[in-house]
Amino acid sequence: MSRTRPLIAIVDDEASVRKALRRLCHASGMDAETFESAHHLLESLRLRLPDCVILDVHMPGMGGLDASAQIAQRGLRVPSIMITGRDDAETRERSFALGARAYFCKPVDADLLLGAIAEAVARAPRAEGNSERRAASGERR
Repeated sequence: MSRTRPLIAIVDDEASVRKALRRLCHASGMDAETFESAHHLLESLRLRLPDCVILDVHMPGMGGLDASAQIAQRGLRVPSIMITGRDDAETRERSFALGARAYFCKPVDADLLLGAIAEAVARAPRAEGNSERRAASGERR
C-alpha cells in the first residue's frame, strides 16, 4: 500500500522549530515526523525513508551537514533542505556540494520552504517501497 501524502522528516534541536515546521507541513497536506537529533533520524531510516528531510545545519553532536553525508554514504537517495540560524558562505557551499536542494536562514519563509519541499518531492526518485521499507530483521516501530 503506497502513501499519497509525502512524508517530511524534520531534524532540529529546537522543539519550537520542529513544532512549527510540523504544523506547516500538516497544514499543507504533508505528513511530518520530527527528530531532535541527526542520530535519531539516521536510526529511523532503517525502518522507512522520508520523501524529503529538513536538516538544521548546527546541532549538538552531529549537525545537518554530517547527517547529509551519512545518508549519502548509506546509498540512500533522500532529498534534503538545509536550514540554519548562522549563515556563512562556506556552509552554504558545502550544503549544496552534499546535494541539498535548498538552503534557508532562520526564520524560514514558509512559502519559500513549501515551494522547495514541493520541488524536492517532485524530483525525488520514487522507488516502490521506498517510503515504507521495513528492516530485514523484522523490527517494528
